Amino acid sequence: MNKITISTTLEVYDGVNELPLEIQNLMNTAIEARNNAYAPYSKFNVGTALLLDNNEVIIGSNQENASYPSGLCAERTAVYYAGAKYPNAKILKMAITA
Repeated sequence: MNKITISTTLEVYDGVNELPLEIQNLMNTAIEARNNAYAPYSKFNVGTALLLDNNEVIIGSNQENASYPSGLCAERTAVYYAGAKYPNAKILKMAITA
C-alpha cells in the first residue's frame, strides 16, 4: 500500500481590491460574466473567467433549463468553450463569483 498526502494552501482576502491587479481584472471579468447567467429557477447567478496560457480570457456563466436542477455550471461552460476554441491552451487561472 502507498500512502499519498495531498495538501493545499488558501489565501483569503477581505475584498477584490486586495488582490493582485491581474487577479482583480480576472475577477471583474467574472463579475461581468455573471450578468449573462440564466438562472430563473435557482436565482443563483454565477460567473467565471479563465486566463489561458495564450493570454486569452474566456468567460462562462451558469445556464439552467426547464428540467432544473439539470443545467450547466459557469465553470463547465467556460472550460468547454476554452477547449472548443483553444484546444491546445492550458488554463492558468480561474476566477469564480456568485
